[in-house]
Amino acid sequence: MKRGRPSLRRKIKPLILETLQLTKNPLTIRVITEEVSKKFGKKISWNTTQKYLQELIKADEVQSMILPHSKIKNKNGLIVYILKK
Repeated sequence: MKRGRPSLRRKIKPLILETLQLTKNPLTIRVITEEVSKKFGKKISWNTTQKYLQELIKADEVQSMILPHSKIKNKNGLIVYILKK
């Protein structure tokens, strides 16, 4: 039997996946953080969301896409996330 407080990882990862499932559009970390915070009932840090998104990318469940910069040519812009199909 495990002791102590349950890991946030078990609660937040499914909420991130659920948030990405509900939309067809790619989302930024900020939008994902806001939606997960609403569902979780507690404010979640941007860094926490980024850390779990990186784990989901390594697990091949989420895909990141780098958009081109809107004003400067040949420069990277926003990074958005979508479920991997």
